[in-house]
Amino acid sequence: MTGKFVPSSKAEREQLDWGVLGWLSRPANTGTTQLVVIEVELMPGFGHNFHKHPDQEEVIYVIDGQIEQWLEKNSRVLQNGDSIFIGADVVHASFNVSDKPAKLLAILGPCMGEGGYELVEVFEQEPWKSLR
Repeated sequence: MTGKFVPSSKAEREQLDWGVLGWLSRPANTGTTQLVVIEVELMPGFGHNFHKHPDQEEVIYVIDGQIEQWLEKNSRVLQNGDSIFIGADVVHASFNVSDKPAKLLAILGPCMGEGGYELVEVFEQEPWKSLR
């Protein structure tokens, strides 16, 4: 297959405690091998705590809202149109610091495993659990 249309109504949505993941492209729904593309909605006051993707690079692009973005031990507030590149195996976290939902686009590559997405949570380990 050389491509696939993915209407918003057909994107698989995953409800989490901190927001919603909209799986736009991953091996299971598009057959991709190189790119995982996720529409992320972070609820006010919540976020995706410190984690890493050992063998995947990532770009996070802010579509709407404000997020406190961590890259290792450094943080910045990103807003509409801002982005960050995160190298493989680099610890990072994203927190919504506004009073409305924040919408992000996360792009990771290459695909890892059947789900396309490799994740290691580290928020309970030092120094990450003491940073925020």
